[in-house]
Amino acid sequence: MKLTLKIWRQKNATTKGELKTYPIDGVEGDMSFLEMLDVLNEGLINKGEEPVVFDHDCREGICGSCSLQINGEPHGPDRLVTTCQLHMRMFKDGDTIVIEPFRAKAFPVIKDLVVDRSAFDRIQQAGGYISVNTSGNTIDANTIPVNKHDADESFNAATCIGCGACVAACKNASAMLFTSAKVSQFALLPQGRIEATERVLNMVAQMDKEGFGNCSNTGACEIECPKGISLENIARMNREYLSASLKG
Repeated sequence: MKLTLKIWRQKNATTKGELKTYPIDGVEGDMSFLEMLDVLNEGLINKGEEPVVFDHDCREGICGSCSLQINGEPHGPDRLVTTCQLHMRMFKDGDTIVIEPFRAKAFPVIKDLVVDRSAFDRIQQAGGYISVNTSGNTIDANTIPVNKHDADESFNAATCIGCGACVAACKNASAMLFTSAKVSQFALLPQGRIEATERVLNMVAQMDKEGFGNCSNTGACEIECPKGISLENIARMNREYLSASLKG
């Protein structure tokens, strides 16, 4: 395939960025999207030009670091996949593909397509832990029976990889789906009830402090999430927050 790539180039967070056009040829349908970018960068390096900076690690849909806005969609046109799992067969010969970083005030651009998502780390650090001893004396964590449905729901919430697609998809750049998933994975288990009150209050407070917007109620976050995190988690977090507020 021959494609035209319009890629966001930006030196750092304080400089003005712009879309630059790059033609590319010889793209195969079996290539992943990141492999296609590797081919582009190899050509740019051979010509003495600066390669496009993008983030990646596992290339297996696990880490979420490859997050890109592709033709206006987080992770591109496919569903339930990360950018590294997106294949070029989703595009046609002659297509123009616009590639940008995730857009959010709380995700400042580091360079080109790479953004700083450490805001997510700080939200988790605000309350994403349990005090039950699970190291060296694992019986403390394993003696309490857990309802199968609750265990499954907790696991589903825990599959959130923190890629930020929910934020990029939301017109208000809300982190409600991410935060609620991290709250839910503990709130559904007895081991997580010890810190339940302070957890939800602290994590929501940190989310607001980071500058994320309010939930838009459009559901775009769930649609674009590569792990299919459910909106039910937001409802659960709202209940947890109301309960914790009344206790406080």
